Amino acid sequence: MSKKLVVIGAGMASGRVLEHLLEADKEAYDVTLFNAEPRGNYNRIMLSPVLSGEKTYEEIVTHDADWYEENGVTCRFGEHVTQIDRERKVVVGQNGEVAYDKLLIATGSAPFIIPVPGKDLPGVIAYRDLEDTNAMIEASGIEGGKAVVIGGGLLGLEAAAGLKARGMDVTVLHLMGHLMERQLDEAAGYLLRRSLEDKGIEIKCQASTAAILGEDKVEAVMLQDKTVIPADLVVMAVGIRPETRLATDTALDVERGITVSDAMVTSDPDVLAVGECVEHRGQLFGLVAPLYDQAKVVAKTLLDEAAEFEPKEVATKLKVTGCDLFSAGDFAEGPRREDIVFRDPARGVYKRLVLEGDVLVGAVMYGDTADGNWFFGLIKDKTDVSEMRETLIFGPAYQGGDSLDPMAAVAALPLDAEICGCNGVSKGQIVEAIQAGSTDLAAIKATTKASASCGTCTGLVEQVLATTLGDDFVIPAPASICGCTDLTHEDVRRLIKSKELKSQEAVWQELGWKSRNGCHVCRPAINYYLLADWPVEYQDDPQSRFVNERRHANIQKDGTYSVVPRMWGGMTTPNELRAIADAAEKYNVPTVHVTGGQRIDLLGVKGEDLPAIWADLNAAGMVSGHAYAKGLRTVKTCVGKEHCRFGTQDSTGLGIKLEEKLWGSWSPHKVKLAVSGCPRNCAEATCKDIGVVCVDSGYQVGVAGAAGMDVKETERLMDCTTEEETIEVATAFMQLYRENAKYLDRPYKWVAKVGLDWVKEQIVEDIENRKALVERFELSQSIYQKDPWAELAQEEEAPKFAPLANLTLEAAE
Repeated sequence: MSKKLVVIGAGMASGRVLEHLLEADKEAYDVTLFNAEPRGNYNRIMLSPVLSGEKTYEEIVTHDADWYEENGVTCRFGEHVTQIDRERKVVVGQNGEVAYDKLLIATGSAPFIIPVPGKDLPGVIAYRDLEDTNAMIEASGIEGGKAVVIGGGLLGLEAAAGLKARGMDVTVLHLMGHLMERQLDEAAGYLLRRSLEDKGIEIKCQASTAAILGEDKVEAVMLQDKTVIPADLVVMAVGIRPETRLATDTALDVERGITVSDAMVTSDPDVLAVGECVEHRGQLFGLVAPLYDQAKVVAKTLLDEAAEFEPKEVATKLKVTGCDLFSAGDFAEGPRREDIVFRDPARGVYKRLVLEGDVLVGAVMYGDTADGNWFFGLIKDKTDVSEMRETLIFGPAYQGGDSLDPMAAVAALPLDAEICGCNGVSKGQIVEAIQAGSTDLAAIKATTKASASCGTCTGLVEQVLATTLGDDFVIPAPASICGCTDLTHEDVRRLIKSKELKSQEAVWQELGWKSRNGCHVCRPAINYYLLADWPVEYQDDPQSRFVNERRHANIQKDGTYSVVPRMWGGMTTPNELRAIADAAEKYNVPTVHVTGGQRIDLLGVKGEDLPAIWADLNAAGMVSGHAYAKGLRTVKTCVGKEHCRFGTQDSTGLGIKLEEKLWGSWSPHKVKLAVSGCPRNCAEATCKDIGVVCVDSGYQVGVAGAAGMDVKETERLMDCTTEEETIEVATAFMQLYRENAKYLDRPYKWVAKVGLDWVKEQIVEDIENRKALVERFELSQSIYQKDPWAELAQEEEAPKFAPLANLTLEAAE
């Protein structure tokens, strides 16, 4: 009869324990898994891409319900453990108790909350789990919202980057003199700060928080020097502490963490512990690599096999908002130490090696980290570098006197060089897996787990594949649209057109979808592609849209909604302002906010009041601003020559005409426009998806700008001489983007893929094609350019949108 194993905590460390245990002996234990979160194991390292919108929660799930069922794991998710009774050997949960022969505590860590006044205000959150991530995603729905992130370590910077990518104004407060001081020296920290500031994130170092201000919710952060920073959201990312309360309550030995032996056994021989909650030889652990090493030992201990956890020196290879960072060893200054430094300001590259005598003891790199693992191997092995000292900074490709091809660096790595730090996988292990038949990235992930965690070593793994397989190496294929199909977004778009597929059912059947009705990932994309390609034949499916688009308002973290009426070109009237004020009073709207897109946002509208507030605003002539849509958001304007002495053209009038032409058009992602009346660019037209700068001779049309996580200036598409030509060119670009871009790609990402030259060929050089694009756009608008607020408000049984308690399945928005 199998013994009983109870596991408390379904995080990455305990998940890896179960994998090792089940692979070795599936019948050894009957496993019961408790988790306070209402879900199982997911890759917490990848929460940042979920926050930024690059991934969905479903894409980072490690063990889904099928995995637990196939492996006979009894799941008690969403249930807190209230007590461990070691005398009776039972774990007491909220819904009853479970007996155990062996118990594994994997409670992880808890975020440290600075004990300042206001820390408990609504809107102050930590950043540890999916709930925190969803809270940030919901907060970012406030147009023009402001976020303050306290903590300039890796987690804080990832939070800042994700919030910036979702459109918030972000300020990072860091107590120390430079960012990520534990991993980076001052020079690398400066480069990181400069890069983040270039992306629009404000950084304040040596900033000490005195209080968080607000009445019913957070409103601002006050520093010790009395500086006040407005905030709609405050994210605490200042550190973590081992979660030891259960262990302490049951009288296990606890110091800073739950103390464990080399075999990962606590002071009770039938209780083991793993992960961020443990303390081993006086050391705590926060990186995933040592936690996975602990997991191997736990699994063997549970199977009565001898094993010892031996902490290894680890390198830190990080990717913060597109900035490559690497640090390893000890890079502090010392009397017997020397530095070798390489700087290339033009490329944003910095490398610093720290030597003691002829031994490399530390390395810090920014911007170019390709050789990081090779340097880490030298540090671990205490290699004598005297013979390569003159060329050491240039990496392995230059050892031997000549610069080699880019693959030479990987080829020169010894077999014991670590490739995947998260999972402790060496080059030799990958080579062995390749020789055993794992000849692509997916197979390498499955057999060795290299690149299966944070993904930063993916490029290195592919290079090992390329150098090992030679001519047999196949360039990795683009990722499929989702797990329902092997087809990419590009494949699906092409086939929908070529096969004339005009319904979702036709796509599922004709293209061999594995799921009969698609999934939450592919349905919104397929719905959009069909809508864009067949506007006459296809009927939009509201259930295949994100929650905000279904409800025609931005849902907020408390379940209320944000209502943003459209203000054409940023212009309004006393009647419109009066209608907004009356609506705010009538429906007890707690917050009225002027957005960065020159509109007014009514925040905190109750779901049941939506149809009525829409009707009242409609009566004043106002329509939905589509602030929730994958479509045109705003056209920002300056006052132009009608009022400004520098204005060269009627920028306001042109902005209104563009907005009236383009509003209500669904697109692969949100689209923002601006028209500036002169090159002084007060409307910030040069960082929009489409931007027009007025000059004496006419209008300069730029496209593919960005002002989110990536800051990018527009690229000049065409100079126009008349308003009519400008509107035609902007409309043609919008339709070209609608017909060709991958779903959820902003215009700047799409243009980077197809090239501006190709766009110019379609719009600037081929005038007939330009006019055809405009005709197709107008056809679509004849069906879809209508105000959803007016339609819903006029229905006899207007919908009631009650607050949502759990938005997990809508996190992709």
